[in-house]
Amino acid sequence: MSKIVFGNESLVGSLNPSNKNTYKVTNRIQEGKKPLYAVVFNFLDSRFFSVFVTGGGNRITLYNCLEDGAISALQSYTDEDKEESFYTVSWACGVNGNPYVAAGGVKGIIRVIDVNNERIHKSLVGHGDSVNEIRTQPLKPQLVITASKDESVRLWNIETGICILIFAGAGGHRYEVLSVDFHPSDIYRFASCGMDTTIKIWSMKEFWTYVEKSFTWTDDPSKFPTKFVQFPVFTASVHTNYVDCNRWFGDFILSKSVDKEIVLWEPQLKENSPGEGTSDVMLRYPVPMCDIWFIKFSYDLHFNSVAIGNQEGKIYVWDLKTCPPVLITKLSHNQSKSVIRQTAMSVDGSTILACCEDGTIWRWDMINK
Repeated sequence: MSKIVFGNESLVGSLNPSNKNTYKVTNRIQEGKKPLYAVVFNFLDSRFFSVFVTGGGNRITLYNCLEDGAISALQSYTDEDKEESFYTVSWACGVNGNPYVAAGGVKGIIRVIDVNNERIHKSLVGHGDSVNEIRTQPLKPQLVITASKDESVRLWNIETGICILIFAGAGGHRYEVLSVDFHPSDIYRFASCGMDTTIKIWSMKEFWTYVEKSFTWTDDPSKFPTKFVQFPVFTASVHTNYVDCNRWFGDFILSKSVDKEIVLWEPQLKENSPGEGTSDVMLRYPVPMCDIWFIKFSYDLHFNSVAIGNQEGKIYVWDLKTCPPVLITKLSHNQSKSVIRQTAMSVDGSTILACCEDGTIWRWDMINK
């Protein structure tokens, strides 16, 4: 278990906005009455940078962000199981470049949707309980990782439908896994976090032959020699409560719990001592009225800023390039009162989307000064 270093005091950002960038509401869509838990822009394919997907209830919907604030619905998928409730969606890609959407939720099945052909490409079965988050490997977007209530993280090949690796066991999480994220440049590494208050860093390096084998496997996917990985390379206790969102920021990690802030910290691994090291918390980004779990933040493509909603329907946009942290702006509207479960920033950060507990999608666009 890592130790938290207190030698260097972390810097806390001020809640007085700089208003370096300002945004205005340009659209509001009432998608339905069911809560929306997920909204994600496509960052994998420049042809579709303006396209986003939402998940909530048993429905997945694709939209296009048009000029002047307009939003057009492109296609919608309704799961055959009325009891399904999607918690998470992620863009992925076939080996031929076809766009896919992977979605999961309370039923624990990951539906992989072939967007071009408007059909289910694969249904990935294996988790023993609900799926809380799906993330795609940006360097090899046929690979996704899934975080589950069953205390495991699984690595899948969505092209072939194979479960390649299962991260669980002696060194794994002891309660629901709530969030996962691939390292942006180290293809072998990812982070996971959950209700056991820990954040774990895992390495796939010594198991990469299994990943390669998953692309050439021609037999039944259920016969693939899926490998169990029981020990992470690092475990950190940066928070004292549920950790529901973690994202890499270079070699640093941004994470949040239910204590009204996002923290930036550096995992410092000890050479030759797997699992050991220190966690140096450097920056703190306050988020008022954000003390319930399952509220997720998002970046623009170039990690310039981070946007997070709260339980009052407000959005805080923090500058990631400043130290101490600077609040770029606080977004609020008198009709936005519902919990914002997730935000999505566009590639350049000029559009921010929010999906809410009341089934609404809000669109904010930057005002050019």
